[in-house]
Parts: sequence; structure tokens; C-alpha cells
Amino acid sequence: MRLESITKHFFAKSTMISDSPRATASDSLTGTDIMAALGLADLKSGFGLELFLAKQGISNPHYAVESLTQYALKESVKYKAISKLDEDIKQSVVQTLARYAFADYARSAASVRECECCKGEGFTDAEVFTTKTSMHFVAKDIMRKSIEWGAKGVIPSEYEAHRELREKVRLLCKPCNGKGVVSNSCRCNGKGTVVDKDKSEQQGIPVYKTCGKCSGRGYSRLKFSDVYEAIREHLPELASSTCYESFKPFYELLVTKCLMEEGEADSMLAKVTR
Repeated sequence: MRLESITKHFFAKSTMISDSPRATASDSLTGTDIMAALGLADLKSGFGLELFLAKQGISNPHYAVESLTQYALKESVKYKAISKLDEDIKQSVVQTLARYAFADYARSAASVRECECCKGEGFTDAEVFTTKTSMHFVAKDIMRKSIEWGAKGVIPSEYEAHRELREKVRLLCKPCNGKGVVSNSCRCNGKGTVVDKDKSEQQGIPVYKTCGKCSGRGYSRLKFSDVYEAIREHLPELASSTCYESFKPFYELLVTKCLMEEGEADSMLAKVTR
């Protein structure tokens, strides 16, 4: 049994009335067996199981981020740029890195993020110039009388006054189409592969290659520039070069740790349910 198979056991099942008997094979797992296996997997690799359940939205991500923060604090002594910070600032910076590392780990091709253009509102404010037209009451009387008398050659637009008016309007956000969220999936639609046009033309059949934008993941990773801006809230004087040289490797370590712990929990669950 793999980790991706356990999510259905955390949601209530609807009653299904049927005359077919339930599976009674000796090798089939009951709900009790699965819960016992999860308990044993949690005992052996609780961190990875906690991360996976938080990623799936089953448990509160706060506890997973807190566990990742505790691990990050222990590992931060190996990074001079972080370890030399004041204790309060160091705590805030490490917690920020752990929070963003978990968000990066929890991304998938099916996940969504807040639209950067409209900040999740679905609409954007824009200034537009509108041409307003009006006609003096005397001109209106002249036009009315001209129509009554059947005068020819009278053009109504000649009596209109035009003025440009600047006003703010709310427009539908184009990137998210008013939804307020955009998909994390790559241009390959989450497949991780794209058509190689050159080789397809040479061989006469569709030839696929690994997507160069997402490196085969199927989704875009969190931009480290966003992490840098979040760190600057605690370290305003932090230079961009220092952050990318000293803080980014530590951030990548936390993301890798999440993936490794999930893999360990997956292996442990498969082992106990074998």
C-alpha cells in the first residue's frame, strides 16, 4: 500500500445498498488494518507522514511546518550566514524559510495559487478616459424646432459639447479570468513532457521530450525571489547575492528533506502492509 492510497480512508463514505457480498479474501485489508498500519508508519517515520497529510489538506499544515522549523534550527548551525544572526532574527528567518519550503514541497500540477495580478480578488482597478457628450438647452430647443419645421442641413453633433473624463473602473483580471487563483501546472499541462518538433518532423511521428521549463515535474516551483522578499522583512539590509549564495542552499535542503521524509514514510507504509 502506498501513501497516495490512504487519503480516501480519511473521508466519510456514503452508504451503498447492494446485494453483492463484501470482499472476504484473507489478503484484503480492512479499515482497522489500515489504521493500525498508519499508526506503525507514524511511529517509524512520523515526520514524513505528517508532511504528506498536511500536503493533502487532511491535517493542519501548522504542525508540519513547526516540525520542519525544529529540524531547520538544528541544521542552521552548519550555515555561517544564518548561525551568526541574533537569536530572535534567526528564529524568524528560519521559520520563514521552513514555511516557504513546505509551500514549495506541497505544490503539484493540480494545486492553485493566489493570482499575483489581482491579489486574489478577480478584478483589477484601471484608469480609463471616457468621452462625455452634452448639449446646451438652447441647442436642444433649436434642434427640436428644426425637426418640427422640417429644416434641412442641421447636424445635431455640431451642437454637442465633448469632454474627456478620467475615471476608475474595475476590470476582469485576464490571467485568472476572474477566479482569483491560477494553476501551478506548467505549459505542458502537468504531463512533464512536450512534443519535440524537430525530431517529430524528421521521424514523421510525435516524439516527446522532457519539458525544459519544469524539468519533468509538471508544475512550476516557488520563485526564490518571493522567499528573498519575505526574508527581507526580518533582514532589510540583506543583499540579493548573499541571500542566493548562503540562504538558497539551506532552503533547497529543507525542500529536499520534505521529499526524503515522504519517501521514507511511503516505504515504511508499503513495508508494514506487505
